[in-house]
Amino acid sequence: MINVKDNLFLLHTDHTTYAFAIRDGALCEHLFYGSRLPDPKEGDDLLDALSHKVSHGKGTTVNYSKDGPLTLEDLPQEISSVGKGDYREPMIVLTYADGSRTSDFIYDSYEVSDEIRKIPGMPCAQAAENDRVSQLTLHLKERTKDVRLDLIYTAFEESDCITRRCVLTNAGEETLSIERLLSMQLDMRGGDFKMITFGGHWAREMERFDTNLVHGLHVNHTQTGVSSNRNNPFVIVADEAVTENAGEAYGFNLVYSGNHYEACEVSGFYGMRFVAGIDPEDFMWPLSKGESFASPEAVMTYSVNGLGGISRSMHAFVRKHIVRGPFADKPRPILLNSWEASYFNISESGLLKLAGKAAEAGVELFVMDDGWFKGRNSDTSSLGDWVADEKKLPGGIKRLSQKVHDLGLQFGIWVEPEMISEDSDLYRAHPEYALAIPGRDQSLGRNQMILDLTNPEVVSYVKNAMRSVFDGNGIDYVKWDMNRPFSDVWSPWLTKEEQGAAAHRYVLGLYDILETLTKEFPQILFEGCSSGGNRFDLGMLCYFPQIWGSDDTDAIMRTQIQTGYSYGYPMSVVSAHVSACPNHQTLRITPLATRFAVAAFGVFGYEINLCDLDKKEREEIAAQITLYKQWREVFFAGDFYRVSDRGWMVVSKDKSRGVAMVWNELNRPNDFRARLQTVGLDESAMYHVYNLPVKVDIREFGNLVNMIAPVHVKQDSVLHNAIAKFVQMDGEVEDFTVSGALLNRAGIVLSQDFGGTGYEGATRLFQDFASRMYFIERIK
Repeated sequence: MINVKDNLFLLHTDHTTYAFAIRDGALCEHLFYGSRLPDPKEGDDLLDALSHKVSHGKGTTVNYSKDGPLTLEDLPQEISSVGKGDYREPMIVLTYADGSRTSDFIYDSYEVSDEIRKIPGMPCAQAAENDRVSQLTLHLKERTKDVRLDLIYTAFEESDCITRRCVLTNAGEETLSIERLLSMQLDMRGGDFKMITFGGHWAREMERFDTNLVHGLHVNHTQTGVSSNRNNPFVIVADEAVTENAGEAYGFNLVYSGNHYEACEVSGFYGMRFVAGIDPEDFMWPLSKGESFASPEAVMTYSVNGLGGISRSMHAFVRKHIVRGPFADKPRPILLNSWEASYFNISESGLLKLAGKAAEAGVELFVMDDGWFKGRNSDTSSLGDWVADEKKLPGGIKRLSQKVHDLGLQFGIWVEPEMISEDSDLYRAHPEYALAIPGRDQSLGRNQMILDLTNPEVVSYVKNAMRSVFDGNGIDYVKWDMNRPFSDVWSPWLTKEEQGAAAHRYVLGLYDILETLTKEFPQILFEGCSSGGNRFDLGMLCYFPQIWGSDDTDAIMRTQIQTGYSYGYPMSVVSAHVSACPNHQTLRITPLATRFAVAAFGVFGYEINLCDLDKKEREEIAAQITLYKQWREVFFAGDFYRVSDRGWMVVSKDKSRGVAMVWNELNRPNDFRARLQTVGLDESAMYHVYNLPVKVDIREFGNLVNMIAPVHVKQDSVLHNAIAKFVQMDGEVEDFTVSGALLNRAGIVLSQDFGGTGYEGATRLFQDFASRMYFIERIK
């Protein structure tokens, strides 16, 4: 809801209010963003109470005008630039034809609409059916230059999110240069804030970093050409004392897949400014007469209910307004991906053998990963040559797809359309298709180069190449990969003046491809990937309803990685697989039950050679799949909660069912504090809480078995293994009927952990990397 009264603008969501005013008929002064305020009534001094007070000059500041002592250095604003005395991070920097860089954008007019104004060439949030959405466009003009700036705000009431973006138009005769045009700015008055960012690298994405904001500039950004695993665009600014469920917090994200920039600056007057948008480093966009440039869309939310409140608002926003198409609300099929089973060594017979085992286990989708196309036996060749290798697939993709379908499975395929190998027919025919600087040796990543998607001819090639793969081959699923960051960014297609925005123009070319292909093939479930989480962002989620969270499939690393994603993204968009042990990334050995429990909270699947498993392991996997199908709707559509440092929970929308999961890392002896406390249940309802039956392999006790064995048993001997075949020990049973109030407020004290002695059926054996799942059902 957007209310405008005189010079006061109020944007309301269900639980928040964003307020600003036009000061002295010109400047856009930010007033407030926080818990919802009532609209002012007659005689209400809301505007005066919140406005910035100025009675005299402030030290060595610069007065904005000759008319008074107002300085922009301390004024909370909706937009800032350089040259008029505001020395904090600017939102916009322009260079005019005369070489000057001072800009002074002032209010001109506004309009309010119930329809969302789309961004040409870029994705943005969309309205959901029967949703309450309204959009404010604030028209600004530069005080002396013929330049216009639109600030666009969209309020998504039910998800408590507001988006911001801007459009700059050159209405003058001379070309100007955009050096910086960020998407949003939020000025906050003094407080003890911290900035929470999420980053890392390959195989260890989304590690959480907390930085107290005391003074100066703190930046989260990337120059990799993609949104990157180094620094994800989702950030939080919160009270230093914020907790999971209490304290003020602001969440921010960007609907963009390229170089991004988020910065917090605490000024000498102790105010805090946050800005976000395209990274201005190495960015320059010439804007000629009559042309416009649009920034990507930024998303913001506020919660007084701590980090958990931010997460639930962002989750709702992503599900309703970012993910779209026929798969948006549709639970995803359980897949088996061939990569860690076969790597590049694939054949039709080998794939069908693996698919047969998948069908027996209850898998629903079989995916052929890398290695299927002409000459692709390693990562050194063939990218760009999207024709099936006849030696590996003698009947082509279509025959393999048909045989997989005959097994009762859907069929999926891996592609990496944005890349080109030097050793490829495409590069030999069109070396100009690659991003490369003439006369300079290329710096390669994963032995490959990047196609020049700033060039419309290359964009058309990619579209047509993918059409030839997708069309008529029975493709149900596509894993779209992108396995390297950018280097040597230069396009033969662009002029010298246009090179400064080559990275952004690449993103626009990519969006053109994705917009075309996802509309032409709506029946295909697309999954994004970029060496795992190197391009996990809201821009990609507008086209791909799920993204591979990390190439690291180790269950313990995945608890950390998926927890990191959960702060800003729903688990229904984070793909997670059960893989083999020792794990291929960490060489860690974790129980199959833990690998399942962790993966089940994401978009669930397997990446394991079922043909190499023994009968017991295949039976366990079949049982896991049966269980997952019974609870799939809860995992996919339920509300996700972080219930502890080593615990997650998901609760169905109607609060009738839930699953809690806890895990262990390194075991601690003689520690008996285990308790299951829930979040999000109906406190007026009664629930049945239970775990699955636990069977313990006697070999897990090593030679401790001799404390009860009538004869001596040598550890790992033939006798030891023979006993284990016939003797399994019962584990603990948790089975309670209790109220939602008890579960939410007090929790259940769980069975005593094994402490070195005294194991019997009521003891919980919770060793290194173990986990437990607890199922919760409302009693009717």
